[in-house]
Amino acid sequence: MAQTFETAIIGAGTSGLMCASQLNDPKTLLLESNANAGKKIAVSGGGRCNVTNEYMDTGHFLGDPDFIAKTLEAFDQKRVLSLLKAQKVPYSLDPKIVKGTYFCKSSKDLLRAFAAMTDRCTKVFGQRVTGVKYEKGVFVILTESSVFYAKRLVVASGGPSYPQLGAGDIGYRIAEHFGHRVAAPVPALVGFTVQKPQFWFKTLSGMSLDVTVSVGKKRLQGALLCTHKGISGPAILSASLYWQKGLLAVDFMPQKKIRSFFKRGQNLSNALPLPKRFIQAFLDAIGLRDKPCNGYDSDEKKLLESIHRYEFAPAGNFGYAKAEVTKGGVDTAQIDASMQSKLQKDLYFTGEVLDVTGELGGYNIQWALSSGYVCARAVVL
Repeated sequence: MAQTFETAIIGAGTSGLMCASQLNDPKTLLLESNANAGKKIAVSGGGRCNVTNEYMDTGHFLGDPDFIAKTLEAFDQKRVLSLLKAQKVPYSLDPKIVKGTYFCKSSKDLLRAFAAMTDRCTKVFGQRVTGVKYEKGVFVILTESSVFYAKRLVVASGGPSYPQLGAGDIGYRIAEHFGHRVAAPVPALVGFTVQKPQFWFKTLSGMSLDVTVSVGKKRLQGALLCTHKGISGPAILSASLYWQKGLLAVDFMPQKKIRSFFKRGQNLSNALPLPKRFIQAFLDAIGLRDKPCNGYDSDEKKLLESIHRYEFAPAGNFGYAKAEVTKGGVDTAQIDASMQSKLQKDLYFTGEVLDVTGELGGYNIQWALSSGYVCARAVVL
């Protein structure tokens, strides 16, 4: 038999790199389908990598809160920042997009740090894993051109979002091969397409507004961006994490109540603290015309108050090509606190491949780092 590695890690994204960095040994194999490590890191946060958030708690995640909490506690946001400092990766707090978000100065700095922290690992890049078997106490990892063997296997391959970066579903297929349940994957942190009554958003392509979006009991604040396809922006991306189907509601003027303007003699488009183009498009959408604020009757005023709760059902989303992450994945009820499978000894799952997804704002990279760290500590022990 060819060389058998102590640990093989499938995926050199954030979680796989974090796990490998804690092992950093020639007996650790890091397998990646791309020619380079961390392609998603390179583009996250517009090339700056939104690496964590100072408001780190389970309320910003979709998934089992107990499972998530234990993992985050083991390697929290303070430890992430300490790691960056130790590796001389410049970072700063920048809440402009999402409150509490920390960004690296450049994603390249983080990739450089990971390269240094995994310099002793055996790296095989540019080979896509096609399947995994378990034979005589060893994992047999099949790629398009090779076969590798390992005593322990860590699946850190992420989900199918961002397919242009080499993403795929191999992690789910490995999980199912070993009997794991996989929650149906869907695109998340992604913009919404709209139905005909909301085509007015498209006419405002490029316009951004600070809003509050309500999805069920969840309320999310941030920018809404009108696009030629529908709506996007930080508030909408995070809302997509919780939306399944049916209605969501947008408050286009969360800082002021429209009723406080009803006694004014100015035209509505001049009185409200919103772009005139938006106000005109909104009025057209609800079937009213622009006129003095004090000229609207009681029925019209009720329609105008929908500016605080404009309800509609999105047509769908922009799909995996535009999704920052994948919602769904390997059921964490079948994964123990060390990220090890409860069904197959020495098989681990970590990062985005698990059924844990965070909101926009550094939450998903924090999860990848935390779960990768926890997994590595278990492997070492």
